[in-house]
Amino acid sequence: MRRSGLSRHIIVSMSLMVLAVIVMMILSSYLLYAVLVEFFPASANEPDGWLPTGPELVWMVGVTLLGLGLAIAASVRLAQRILSPMNSLVDSIRALAEGNLGVRASTTDDSPGEVALLVDDFNAMADRLQAMERERTMWHAAIAHELRTPVTILRGRLQGLAEGVFQPDEAQFRSLLAQVEGLSRLIEDLRVLSLADNARLEVRRARADVVNEIHSVMTLVDPAFRSAGFVLELETSRGEHPAHCDPTRLRQALLALLENARRYATPGRIRIAVHETLAHVQIAIEDEGPGIDPAQHASIFHPFMRGDGSRSRQGGGSGLGLAVVKAIIDAHGGQVRCTPGSAGGSRFIIELPRQ
Repeated sequence: MRRSGLSRHIIVSMSLMVLAVIVMMILSSYLLYAVLVEFFPASANEPDGWLPTGPELVWMVGVTLLGLGLAIAASVRLAQRILSPMNSLVDSIRALAEGNLGVRASTTDDSPGEVALLVDDFNAMADRLQAMERERTMWHAAIAHELRTPVTILRGRLQGLAEGVFQPDEAQFRSLLAQVEGLSRLIEDLRVLSLADNARLEVRRARADVVNEIHSVMTLVDPAFRSAGFVLELETSRGEHPAHCDPTRLRQALLALLENARRYATPGRIRIAVHETLAHVQIAIEDEGPGIDPAQHASIFHPFMRGDGSRSRQGGGSGLGLAVVKAIIDAHGGQVRCTPGSAGGSRFIIELPRQ
């Protein structure tokens, strides 16, 4: 239901009140002189003077008091319609300032439109603050959980080395280095997401060949993928596919998607296809399964989200990789989405602007 504006409320109320007073004065004056002519003909025939007669004075006082009563009644009603939601809003703001994020203001059905809109905006702001507080709590818990495992391992290994339980050989140092590298990746992912959340993630866009960047990434990760039983394949319609992007950030996003496939997909082919549309260069990365539950496609890019119901957890993972991919592609003005693959796996599609 569309609410009328505050100015309309005031204009209508004041107009009705004035009209009622005018009608009351006219009708009451006719009634006054009708009574005087009928019952007091002598007073009605008295010569005119500038002072009102007794009956006229009584009529003027009565009409004034009645008009004042109507004005007070109309003002009280209008004030209630305006002040009732405003008082609720003031109380809610005070409670929100004291830390009660669950408080909400209320309106009535006949509240003016501007007041109702103000209350709705406050409630929307309170909803957002409450959601941000929930997300902050979740982030703190998730970050603490992700940091606990590598830090615990590092502490245990270092303590074992210090106490002579472990021998300081190359294998131990490589294991420690792997944990430190994992911590570094986690910290970098958190930094990227923090910058993106504050709209401060910088991308130095330039004209770059997407195929060359994919080739460089494939060359870098191919040994690790082959040892894990994967074969990387690149499909492209022609030699070059230029896009307006940050090559470094693009490689970071591609590495995260490929690492996600290596970590969770079953060994087999991983196909990387590059195509062009009128406005975008499209990169598709598809594995052979087991795939992500379609119900999770919309939320798989949320921080700390994992497709636990459909993917193996043998490799672990922080759940930040895909969120970083989305942050990077969003900063480019592009899009990234997840769809079912043709071979039973998942297909991640990146669209980058050509210009």
